[in-house]
Amino acid sequence: MINIRDLSLNEIEEKLIELGEKKYRAKQIYAWLYRDIDSFEEMTDLSKELIEKLKHEFYVKNLEEVHFLKSKDGTIKYLFRLNDGNAIESVLMKYKYGYTACVSNQVGCKMGCNFCASAKIGFVRSLTPGEIISQILMLQKLTGEKISNVVFMGIGEPLDNYDNVLKAVKMINDPKGLNIGARHISISTCGIVPKIKELADENLQCNLCISLHSSKDDVRSEMMPINKKYSIKEVIEACKYYIEKTNRRITFEYALVDGVNDSLAYAE
Repeated sequence: MINIRDLSLNEIEEKLIELGEKKYRAKQIYAWLYRDIDSFEEMTDLSKELIEKLKHEFYVKNLEEVHFLKSKDGTIKYLFRLNDGNAIESVLMKYKYGYTACVSNQVGCKMGCNFCASAKIGFVRSLTPGEIISQILMLQKLTGEKISNVVFMGIGEPLDNYDNVLKAVKMINDPKGLNIGARHISISTCGIVPKIKELADENLQCNLCISLHSSKDDVRSEMMPINKKYSIKEVIEACKYYIEKTNRRITFEYALVDGVNDSLAYAE
């Protein structure tokens, strides 16, 4: 069975033609996928025959709310269970300019950063585009708020799940999808240099965020094993390439760790 939210509009059109259905039905189905629905029966403008065909080929629900925590500032963190029993977290944050969804893109993480709780989970698997998008839809459903910004800063390294994240970004940005502007989508990475350059060549106009956390290679390598493969110098060169290609600013993320990376020398 296929998660139908993993498919682009063109892919749904191809599947419908294979099923002997009219191509235009794909636009109807695609529109429903970005609304608050959990079953094909809720697609009220489709025939019963088509709904049965869809149920035989696809499934539409893949997230279940398990728990949530709400902070004093209104930020809400949700724990969602996937169809295979694994769990991920998603966060809704309120700002002056609207609501931001912080989404996960993997169950666990391979990167092993020693200050990050995700590293303790270990890597299980990458999420599909549909599982990524469903987090945004669930946040909207549970809170009744329209999401205007998306950040890939939850569990997992987005550039280690490059193809699925890229497809999800395009579907989030699609006017027929969630219709969220590319400049309202941010991708955070620990610094996988070849993928930063590959993303730059896509010229999607997304915001790139670099998890830096140290200005010195030896300390960053202790905190973030990826630095042993791609040094700070290499990461900065990739950032310059991204700016040159996209003309977009880059955000550097820096978690201060007492006695490790918080001295004046690091700031300088």
